[in-house]
Amino acid sequence: MESIKQFEGEITWTSTEKKTARRAFDKAFERHCTAITAEAKQMLETVTAPSDVRRVQEYLSEHLKTVDRIYQYRYSALLLVFSRLMRDGWVTEADLAGLQPEKIASIKCGASLFDR
Repeated sequence: MESIKQFEGEITWTSTEKKTARRAFDKAFERHCTAITAEAKQMLETVTAPSDVRRVQEYLSEHLKTVDRIYQYRYSALLLVFSRLMRDGWVTEADLAGLQPEKIASIKCGASLFDR
């Protein structure tokens, strides 16, 4: 049975994998921030009262917390981070091309576990 325990333990990263992981991580971060920005801009276009500005501020604050919680670039946690990003649609399997097949399989498995 697959579980979150598959992400525990020492994971080694080659130089090439580190570069691939960094690119994928940065790309996901950019996609996520672009989506947040677009939503905030759309919200601002409909502002008609001071309470609407507060709503935009609350939206941005909440998403800043989420981004800060998710985007942690530590090799020891990166497979788990990529699993969540894949589940949420911020990273794709194509973004991870260059990682060992076992790592990609773990990430895909983890993404499906997050759905449960």
